[in-house]
Amino acid sequence: MSDSMNAQSLPPAGLIRRLAAFVYDSFIIAAVVMMAAGVVVALLQALVASGVISYAPYTDVGDFLTSHPFWGPIYTAYLAIVWIGFLTFFWVRAGQTLGMRAWKLELQNEQGGRISTTQALIRIATSAFGLANLLVPLDPQKRGFHDIWAKTQVVVLPKAR
Repeated sequence: MSDSMNAQSLPPAGLIRRLAAFVYDSFIIAAVVMMAAGVVVALLQALVASGVISYAPYTDVGDFLTSHPFWGPIYTAYLAIVWIGFLTFFWVRAGQTLGMRAWKLELQNEQGGRISTTQALIRIATSAFGLANLLVPLDPQKRGFHDIWAKTQVVVLPKAR
C-alpha cells in the first residue's frame, strides 16, 4: 500500500472476505506444517536407520513424536512455532498472507502502517483459531476481537487498474 493512502480511506474488511482468506491460508499453513513435520520425521528415520537412536518401545516415529513425555511436547511446540512464525512473518513484513493477498486484504496498525511483531503475537494469541472474527459483524469498525486487542485493522485494498 502506498504511504499516501491512509487507513481511513480504505474500507474495513467484512466477515465473509476474512473467512475466505482464513480458509485459503489454512490450506497453505497445513502444507507448511506438514513439510516441517516431514523434516523431523525424515531426520529421525535417518538416525534410526544409522543406528544412532532407537524409538523403542514406541511402534514408529509418529508414535514416538506424539507419545514421548519429553519429545512429544517439544515436537508440538516446534509445529506451533512454525505456524505462528508463518503468520507473524507475513503480517509484519508485508501486511498480508497469501490468502489475504488473494482476497485483496491487508492487515495494518491503527495508523495505516505495518504491524509490529508484538501486535502479530497478540493477534494470534487472542484469535481463538479464527473465532475472534465472529465479532466483525457486531463491531461498528468491523474489527475482530483480536484486532481490538492488538490495535490492528484489516482493510480491503482497491482493485488494480
